Amino acid sequence: MLSDKVLLIDDEVEFIETLAERLRARGLEIDVATDGEQGIERAKAKSYDAIILDFAMPGMDGIETLKGLLAQNPAVQVMLLTGQATIQTAAKATKLGAVDVLEKPTDVETLMEKIHEARERHVALKTQQSQEQVEDILRRRGW
Repeated sequence: MLSDKVLLIDDEVEFIETLAERLRARGLEIDVATDGEQGIERAKAKSYDAIILDFAMPGMDGIETLKGLLAQNPAVQVMLLTGQATIQTAAKATKLGAVDVLEKPTDVETLMEKIHEARERHVALKTQQSQEQVEDILRRRGW
């Protein structure tokens, strides 16, 4: 079985390195980015099953990064991770397309469950997109 591919985007280097190590120990393939711009570039170069994104970062914050990630790939599964969660934050993030908002510190097992759920949604969306492309080709060719 292939391991889940996850991108962690957070400006707190010690936190992101520790979380990455804990997730790798559970068999996940983890990449990290320490700011929004770097995260968007990594997501442009590689497909991820889930992206875990910090809400509060200097420069490009979590909401702006979320918008950038979704602009380049509307099917991307982004979860916001924040120590400053409010109902307004969660509502805004989910309205924009985040699949979940989690509070720091998050239990690793809960995060693993959320990542696996995100992968299932990602696979289902990719399958649906492929099926729609095949149907479009068949329609255009008149088969």
